[in-house]
Amino acid sequence: MGIDNQGLLTRLIRELVRLPGIGQKTAQRLAFHILKAEKDDALRLAEAIRAVKEGLSFCRQCRNIAEHELCEFCVDPKRDRTKILVVEEPSTLYAIERAGGFRGLYHVLLGSLSPLDGIGPSEIRAQDLADRLKDSEVEEVILATNPTIEGEATAIYLTKLLKPFGVRVTRIAYGIPVGMDIEYADEVTLLKSIEGRRDL
Repeated sequence: MGIDNQGLLTRLIRELVRLPGIGQKTAQRLAFHILKAEKDDALRLAEAIRAVKEGLSFCRQCRNIAEHELCEFCVDPKRDRTKILVVEEPSTLYAIERAGGFRGLYHVLLGSLSPLDGIGPSEIRAQDLADRLKDSEVEEVILATNPTIEGEATAIYLTKLLKPFGVRVTRIAYGIPVGMDIEYADEVTLLKSIEGRRDL
């Protein structure tokens, strides 16, 4: 029985280590916490994970996380439909929303160009963004990809892809330190970056 229990705990730790930002020690602490927790508490966590996997998908228009066909931002009639802010991940979108001040629409790439990792334009579905501009009222596309080599390459590629549509293509300003993920920036820095965006 002890061997089976050790095997089960080892399996849980191995799965937790696969999560981003979770190392071996943190995974062990989490695993022991789950083991010591009341059964109902642990099962509530397991149910929440299952519900997310079964009940959430991606918005058919912007690729943000959504419980329905369209996300909360795409269905909001108060959003400014002349602006689309492009981000790499949903976590960045929510960081920008927490900062406030941007009331346009979003587009989530779910990644950035990285040929060495096999991530090209089709993997980030760049054409989906271009298709949104056809017969739309969009006047400006704001590129808020991360200030990394991959983020810059993505911004350059999208600029070339979108310019023929006659829309203004801008890039957020560099108030955010190079090499830092946008979602970790403080609200003031984030707002200044959006306000100080530049044409590409």
